[in-house]
Amino acid sequence: MGCFRVLLAVFFPPLSVLDKGCGSVLIVLLLTLCGWVPGVIAALIILNNPN
Repeated sequence: MGCFRVLLAVFFPPLSVLDKGCGSVLIVLLLTLCGWVPGVIAALIILNNPN
């Protein structure tokens, strides 16, 4: 997980998980719309997952 990806996850979470699949993007987008903090947390968790 690079510095650029972490900054992208903080400022625009759905864009940071774009290469992880459509499901991840939708989940992070919905969480970001519900509140910024849950979207950031979900994006960081998805980015930190090695699979």
